[in-house]
Amino acid sequence: MAFDGLFTYAMTNELQDKIASGRISKVYQPSKYEILLHIRARGSNQKLLLCAHPSYARVHLTAHTYSSPQTPPTFCMFLRKHLEGGILETISQVDMERIIEMRIRSRNEIGDESIKILVIEVMGRHSNIILLDDSRKILASLKHVSSAVNRHRTVAPGFLYVAPPAQDKVNPFSLETKEDVSTLLEFQTGNLDKQLVSTVAGISPDFAKEIVYRAGEVNENTISQAFFEVLKPIREKKFSPEMIVANNKEYYYLIHLAYLKGTAQTFISLSELLDRFFFGKAERDRVKQQINDLERFIVNELAKNKKKDKKLIKSLADAKNADTYQKLGELVTANIYAIQPRAEEVEVIDYYDENGRTVTIPLNPLKSPSENAQSYFLKYQKAKNAVIHIEEQLEKNAEEIRYFDNLYQQIENASQKDIEEIREELSEQGYMKARKNAKQKKPQKPVIETYLSTDGTEILVGKNNKQNEYITNKLSRRDDVWLHTKDIPGSHVVIRSQEPSEQTLQEAANLAAYFSKAKSSSSVPVDFTAIRYVKKPSGAKPGFVIYTNQQTLYITPDENLVWKLKKK
Repeated sequence: MAFDGLFTYAMTNELQDKIASGRISKVYQPSKYEILLHIRARGSNQKLLLCAHPSYARVHLTAHTYSSPQTPPTFCMFLRKHLEGGILETISQVDMERIIEMRIRSRNEIGDESIKILVIEVMGRHSNIILLDDSRKILASLKHVSSAVNRHRTVAPGFLYVAPPAQDKVNPFSLETKEDVSTLLEFQTGNLDKQLVSTVAGISPDFAKEIVYRAGEVNENTISQAFFEVLKPIREKKFSPEMIVANNKEYYYLIHLAYLKGTAQTFISLSELLDRFFFGKAERDRVKQQINDLERFIVNELAKNKKKDKKLIKSLADAKNADTYQKLGELVTANIYAIQPRAEEVEVIDYYDENGRTVTIPLNPLKSPSENAQSYFLKYQKAKNAVIHIEEQLEKNAEEIRYFDNLYQQIENASQKDIEEIREELSEQGYMKARKNAKQKKPQKPVIETYLSTDGTEILVGKNNKQNEYITNKLSRRDDVWLHTKDIPGSHVVIRSQEPSEQTLQEAANLAAYFSKAKSSSSVPVDFTAIRYVKKPSGAKPGFVIYTNQQTLYITPDENLVWKLKKK
């Protein structure tokens, strides 16, 4: 885990510099594991994200916008009562642990000044956010932990706060000499990186691997030298936050990690680094908790329609054998004189065959030769009519598959608000029942996600069919440029300009490719044309359009670019 004790130390310093002495104006709880504090500090508004997610636990300032439920959870309401209007006096780290304490001075209901302590424990699946009073008694916590679960401590209102068990490791900043480092290690046993993690407080496997890598030929001198070399910029608070992509995996840390061979991207602050690293990841996880039923419904509909498609194709192949029935009817008619009463079959010369071979024709012994001929002509007529019907069904079924394929792509990139709109759409289309608890609300205009190109041109991105139709049919002007992945489910993207620069066109095409089913592909074809050439056919499914006069760009989606345009 890269959010180790040293990262916590650096983040605490960053927050102390940027928001200490700030006033907490608002408290939100965007999801089950997240708390968002709006803080006014140093003449500007800041948003502090506290996350106790089992996989994405972290603390940092964020520039992103988070949507919150209409009804705040109980924990959020409790924090609002005790923290809103309070002054964030200090932000400190507990020893070298992944624990941050925020001391907040506020006033209670009768106006008396009181002190509250907000504790954030960034510890993987054991992460938690806990509010204490000045006697360190627990007032509330995001997660309650009983003694049956944890014998060391109970985390529940009314209990005194007990910190997680101490690990009895050495503080890295207390190590001053080569001997201080070398005495911690047994060089003969190997695995020095694991030994460092188990003996030195606050360091992660990434930090330890970097030391061993820089040491090269491992001995007491090289390990000690590498240790102090890696620790020096952290001790001097000269951080260089980086995100590294190596072996198709993303890493982050507060300094450069040379042992990771890959492409690195630097950031001006730890908060910006975490904002970028978790861009989309936490949101997708947050949404996934709420869409299991929706995802299952869409997958089932896709499977059902694909199965139906196979059956229709088989039926069509059978129906296209109609000419065989016509031929048999004509052969029976031509040989009617030679058919004996109650015959079960007749063998006749097939005059359609160039070689004049014979063919055996099954007959119904209860019917006359004439009735048998008419029976074959009737089968021919039914089969011929069935071809037209089956082809219509195939077209409708293909439209259903395209529709649900598009919805499946949309839920992969959806926010909580987007998911609500997809549910509404499925209810309006008659696929799902409206939720019983859903209150009748006046129709609202979709909230459109907006990006700014490098030259400041506005780019609109639809994240579901309601948004796609709104930006394409109502929000855009006739000469705005419209983009969409070619023959691939994806978002409608509109550049609010009739003559965008080549760079803006490339950036908008990147957004179209990124928010599509081909997000992980390379050289994705993206069509673009003027809005006036985009039409919705009468009776078509939501979000479906046809267009002409298009040109095509080939784009490899770049998440870094999406993040930069979103940040702008």
